[in-house]
Amino acid sequence: MDWLQALILGLIQGLTEYLPVSSSGHLTIASYLIGVNADDNLTFTVAVHVATVLSTLVILWKEISWIFKGLVKFQWNEETKYTVNIIISMIPVGIVGVFFKDYVEEIFGSGLAIVGAMLLLTAIILAFSFYARPRQKEKISMKDAFIIGIAQACAVMPGLSRSGSTIATGILLGNNKAKLAQFSFLMVIPPILGEALLDVLKAVKHGAQVAAGDISVFALSIGFIAAFVSGCFACKWMINLVKKGKLIYFAIYCAILGMITIACSF
Repeated sequence: MDWLQALILGLIQGLTEYLPVSSSGHLTIASYLIGVNADDNLTFTVAVHVATVLSTLVILWKEISWIFKGLVKFQWNEETKYTVNIIISMIPVGIVGVFFKDYVEEIFGSGLAIVGAMLLLTAIILAFSFYARPRQKEKISMKDAFIIGIAQACAVMPGLSRSGSTIATGILLGNNKAKLAQFSFLMVIPPILGEALLDVLKAVKHGAQVAAGDISVFALSIGFIAAFVSGCFACKWMINLVKKGKLIYFAIYCAILGMITIACSF
């Protein structure tokens, strides 16, 4: 992987991790078009995932600081409740990661058709959330956090957007859009870090040479910076878009891209 390929994939990873268009699906399509397989380069995969997490920490620093300040009081306060909700939301994806990891990896290698189908499903979910008018709630309940977590677990499918699934599910449940976007991006931090940790363990198992692949330090740095900068932009932009309720445009985009991807898979 050269620096230009790393730049392209890094930009795509950062942008699509937060925009409701599926980062895994876009990376699969982009890798196919430029002739590389990012999944085979564990070092690059870990680097862009860590860069994505860092971009979340930068954009949502005030919210993260608020949570930690409340936790150190060792009281059952709003911050503690918020943290518990995040932990609850992690349960479904944790179950998938522990018991169905091999099955998910098998699906990722099944070609572009599944990516296209999941992009179409993402479009349907986003469209439903756009036209739905549920009764609005100011706080995300534990029940809602778990249901949103189930949506996140389902989004391990390549082409099914994680942010799109969680935000759309939260909207359908009637949660406040602004608070929902922040919750969606904060709840994704532990799974991303967990995925990166699994990649590190996989790298250790296979040895340093396999883990590093064919990427140079310079190209790796370019990919990391690209993912971080684009992640910061996408995270902030997406929060504003959710507030304004403009997810229908992403539904149209996913529908078009999904149909093109399915057509190209034959």
